[in-house]
Amino acid sequence: MGRILGLLVMFLTIAYTVQAQIPAIPDSAKNVNTDFHFQLTTVTQHKPAMHAPYSGTNSLTGNSESATTLTATIFWGMSLWKGGEVYFNPEISGGAGLSSALGIAGFTNGEAFRVGDPAPKIYTARFYFNQTFNLGGTHTYIGESANQVSKTRTQRYISITLGKFGVADFFDNNAYSHDPRSQFLNWSLMSMGGWDYPANTRGYTWGSVVEFGYPMVKLRGAAVLVPKEANGNELDTHISNALGYCVEFEKSYSLKSRPGTLRLLGALNNARMGNYRQALVQNPTAPDIIATRQYGRTKWAMGLNMEQQIGNHTGMFARASWNDGKNETWAFTEIDKSVHAGLLVNGAKWKRNNDEWGLAAVINGLSQPHKNYLAAGGYGFIIGDGKLTYAPEHIAEMYYKINLFYTGFWLTTDYQFVVNPAYNKDRGPAHVVTLRAHIEL
Repeated sequence: MGRILGLLVMFLTIAYTVQAQIPAIPDSAKNVNTDFHFQLTTVTQHKPAMHAPYSGTNSLTGNSESATTLTATIFWGMSLWKGGEVYFNPEISGGAGLSSALGIAGFTNGEAFRVGDPAPKIYTARFYFNQTFNLGGTHTYIGESANQVSKTRTQRYISITLGKFGVADFFDNNAYSHDPRSQFLNWSLMSMGGWDYPANTRGYTWGSVVEFGYPMVKLRGAAVLVPKEANGNELDTHISNALGYCVEFEKSYSLKSRPGTLRLLGALNNARMGNYRQALVQNPTAPDIIATRQYGRTKWAMGLNMEQQIGNHTGMFARASWNDGKNETWAFTEIDKSVHAGLLVNGAKWKRNNDEWGLAAVINGLSQPHKNYLAAGGYGFIIGDGKLTYAPEHIAEMYYKINLFYTGFWLTTDYQFVVNPAYNKDRGPAHVVTLRAHIEL
C-alpha cells in the first residue's frame, strides 16, 4: 500500500502541474481547444465466508476476504485543426480483486480486471487521434468533457479514430450502466457479458473505429488487436490471423416524449484460441484448453442494448448477449450468454441532485461445450472449480452513490448477491459489500 500511495502522490503532482501549464484559450479561437480532466477511484470489497465444499485453482475462496483496487487517470485532449483531435491518458493502477479476480464469471469489481498485476503500475491507457468530417445538417454543440474537446458537429458526419483506446469507449454504451467508476460495479452490468470484447488485461487495445452519424441513427465499426494469450497484456500483431471486429447500429427514439436508445451489436474475434471439444477428446479426465490453441479459431457474438427514460429522474436499461461458445474465452470473461436489467434513479427525486440509487439483476450462462469442459475438471482464465454441478450464475446488485463536499467527490455503498458463482450450484452463495470513493476534476 505504501508503494501505491507514493506513486499516487507523484501522479497527482503531475496532474496538477499539467493542468497549471495548459494555456487559456480565447473564445475567438474557434478551432483550437484543449481539455484536461482527472479521475481517482478506489474500491474496497469484503466477502464473508461462504459454503465451499470443494475448490479448484480458479475458485472464489470459501474464506472471508477483503481486497482493494485503485486507479487514477489523467485525461488530456487537444484540437489540432478543423475536426482533428488528439487524446492522451496516462494511468496508474494497483491492488487486486477478491480471490485475485477469480471464481465469478460476472466479477464484482469492474476496476479489478484493469489492474492485472497487484503491484502499482503507470502506463499509457489511451493515445489516439480522431478526425471528424461534417457532412451537413443542423449543427450540434458538444461540450468539453473527459476525452472530448468542445466543438460543433453536424447531424451528418463521419468520424475516424486511430490509436490506443478501449473498445468499450465507443461500443455498447449505456447512459445508466456502463462505468464501474460511477455506476454499477459488476462486469456483466458494465458491458454485454456475452461479448468477449477484444482488449488486454487492463481493458485497452490498438486499432481503428469509423462512425457514420445521421439524425437519430449512428453506425460504427472497428478493427482492433486481440491479446497473444487469453486475458494477456501483450497484444498479437499477426493481424492476418488475429484481429477483433465489431459493428454496432444505434437508433435514438422517443416513447411518450421520453428519450430512449436501442443498440444492436455484432462481433467476431479471430485469435489463437483453444477448443473445448478438442480439449475433452485429447484428455477426458483432465482437459487442458491451452494444449489445443491454434490460429484460425473464431468467436461470434451478438447483443442488444436498451436504455429508456421512464420518469423525470428515473431510467431503465437492459442488455441481452450471446456468443457461439465453441472456442475459449479470450479477452473479457467466461460468459457465453447473458441478460440483465435494472433501474437508475437520480437523487433529484429527494432533493439530492448529484446522488444516485441503482438496482439491477443478471443471469449468466455457458454453452454446452464450455459446461462439459469445466465439469471434466478444465480451467479457463477466470473460472474453474475442478468440477461442476452446472446452474446459471445469478447476480443482484444495489448501490447508493452520495455526493460529498463538492460536485466532484462521491462515496458509494454497494451490495452484490451472487448465486451459483462460476455456474456451480455446489458453492456459494456469495455476499459482497463494497465502499467506493471516486473523484473527478
